[in-house]
Amino acid sequence: MSDAFAAVDLGASSGRVVVGRFHQGELELDVVHRFANEPVRVGGTLHWDILALYRGVVEGLREAGPVRGIGIDSWAVDYGLIDDDGALLGNPVHYRDARTDGIAERVRDIYDVCGLQTLPFNTVYQLIAAEPTAQYAAAHRLLLIPDLLAYWLTGEIGAEYTNASTTGLLDVRTREWSWPLISELGLRSTVLPPIRHPGDRIGLYEGTPVIAVGSHDTASAVVAVPADGSDFAYISCGTWSLVGLELDHPVLSDASRAANFTNEGGVDSTIRYLRNVMGLWPLQECLREWGSPDLPALLAAAASKPELAHVVDLDDPVFLPPGDMAGRLRKTAGLPADADRPTVVRCILDSLALAHRRAVRQAQELAGRQVSVVHLVGGGARNELLCQLTADACGLPVLAGPVEATAIGNLLVQARAAGVVEGGLDAMRALVRETQQIVRYEPVVSTAWDDAATRVGR
Repeated sequence: MSDAFAAVDLGASSGRVVVGRFHQGELELDVVHRFANEPVRVGGTLHWDILALYRGVVEGLREAGPVRGIGIDSWAVDYGLIDDDGALLGNPVHYRDARTDGIAERVRDIYDVCGLQTLPFNTVYQLIAAEPTAQYAAAHRLLLIPDLLAYWLTGEIGAEYTNASTTGLLDVRTREWSWPLISELGLRSTVLPPIRHPGDRIGLYEGTPVIAVGSHDTASAVVAVPADGSDFAYISCGTWSLVGLELDHPVLSDASRAANFTNEGGVDSTIRYLRNVMGLWPLQECLREWGSPDLPALLAAAASKPELAHVVDLDDPVFLPPGDMAGRLRKTAGLPADADRPTVVRCILDSLALAHRRAVRQAQELAGRQVSVVHLVGGGARNELLCQLTADACGLPVLAGPVEATAIGNLLVQARAAGVVEGGLDAMRALVRETQQIVRYEPVVSTAWDDAATRVGR
């Protein structure tokens, strides 16, 4: 078995099981199983196919072979409800479903309690939408996606802290459920399970310990940011781009609230001070609509298109739902209906780099901290054009990689809990720097980015 651990890493479009082997200061990764994550629309509601995901997890753990631990991470905010017998009350609803439309506007500002960016799909708004339903009335416990899967593996109920911090129901100062807020909103406190923390042992799956990790995938990804020191910004780039700083304390100022920055819990009691940016979702949707064309060829063609000729505000809610993404981009950017695919792709990547720039600059101003480098981790680190555009837009070096940051962070927390890795975040990040490929992109300074930011009102 050696010092091997299995990371279950679930993204919005796919899942995988990654085995990490630690040996004499080295970390070897092996993606042993991949599986699709395909939402299903039933009766007008968009659901996650959670049973298919669980099957993928179990099959992946079988492929992993003997390991010393198992950790699970996923996207945030979504949950399943279980009844008194522990049975699931329906498939979890997808955060892109329309059931929360208009709810945030009806709820008083709760930033002073939870410190979260107001997003229409936050768990608190999902629960308010679900409150009149029979499912909610029958619920015994609410389990966020990683906690639900861990429950099926071990029979143990709990809520991992980093993911719980994204619900809007956790007090950002005490790091516990905010019972006064929950009561004020008319929600049932009894459905919320006890909080557990990264490194806690959850239970056993076929004799193997299941360990709580930073179960919000961004929390795990930030663990694996290969930073040397604290003067860095990070971008965890995939379907979403999570852009921000790592802090010791939350920023709850009026300016932070107005800028819609979020304070989420991180590993080792840190605060992930960040803003959600639309990320690669528009590109992913276009590729799906176009029948999955050759992406490297499309990016090469996009790189030859004029710089910043067409830009949009990617944080516009018009880009949140699936369907006809290319049409919405063409219309919003003022592109002709017959604009070719490379032009649309260049519009997306220029606009995403602008959104990265805005979030990095605002985070520094709001937190009162200057940074000298931007670390871009996750799947977006493979996109050389995006990495260079982000460096140019921010006017800072971008260090891209590791691509597998989320799985690595998951594995590192497990390995530390087992005594295989020692030390805090600095020591874990040093191991990442020593064992993973990092590519540096130097900025090309141009006032064109200032002009483009003005054009999109940013």
